[in-house]
Amino acid sequence: MLAVVLLTYRRSPGDLRATVHSVVAAGGADIVIVVDNGEGADDAVGDLVDGRTVRLLTTGRNLGYAGGMNAGIRLALTLGATRIALLNDDVLVEPGWLAPLAAALDADEGLGAVQPMLLQSGVDPPAVNSMGVLVGDDGAGVDLHRGESVEQPWPALLPIDTFTGGAVLLRSAFVRDVGLFDERYFLYYEDVDLAARGRRRGWRFGCVPASRVWHEGSASTVALGDQQRFYQERNRLWSTFAHGSPAHVGGALWLSVRRLRHAPRAVHARALLAGLAGAPRALRHRA
Repeated sequence: MLAVVLLTYRRSPGDLRATVHSVVAAGGADIVIVVDNGEGADDAVGDLVDGRTVRLLTTGRNLGYAGGMNAGIRLALTLGATRIALLNDDVLVEPGWLAPLAAALDADEGLGAVQPMLLQSGVDPPAVNSMGVLVGDDGAGVDLHRGESVEQPWPALLPIDTFTGGAVLLRSAFVRDVGLFDERYFLYYEDVDLAARGRRRGWRFGCVPASRVWHEGSASTVALGDQQRFYQERNRLWSTFAHGSPAHVGGALWLSVRRLRHAPRAVHARALLAGLAGAPRALRHRA
């Protein structure tokens, strides 16, 4: 059984409906679980919800990406899903996008997760948005192959160290083995953390370019303003403390110190202090 968990937070009704409709029309999913982290999803997609192929799960409050996705994943596991696709609400999927991802998992039991090629919406000619995440020496995650042309001879499966949580297919056995997203992250770097935990347990990941998803980007987070920057900076430190080498930890701290010179300074300072406050917990988690 393959379930799609689509997380939304106060997305405009028309855009949310377009996303859900694209997932349903693309086929390949036994059930689509729309997790409403805010309000208004019922007004947008209520007529698509039939309780069998499309379900609406309302969290009652904003649990962040980590908490909202975890709620959907738990429901999917309860329903017996063996594959769980995660999607943000700012994407449109191409028809048949799930089949290459599922085939990749079927062909290699060591793969815990595979992601599609994410394309930048509104860009002509089409360009890559993300084919995975590369974590740098300063702990910052950057999208692999961002801005590159789509029309080139990509391999059938591109091995990656870290997948992006914006669009990814997880093997249920991977989730049961490694666990869910760490909800203390709330938003940003929870996917980096989950992938790192998985690698430590021997799981591998990949990007399947034959599967394509169009990504608008930051549609639900732009309203956070400076708080968005806080989560990015704090969580980068947390993730590096938990998984990075001593050199990476030093690089991550130095980047935070350098950013104190730039606006919004107060947010950068608060994020640095919160990151340091979480260091003992991250180190215990690492041990």
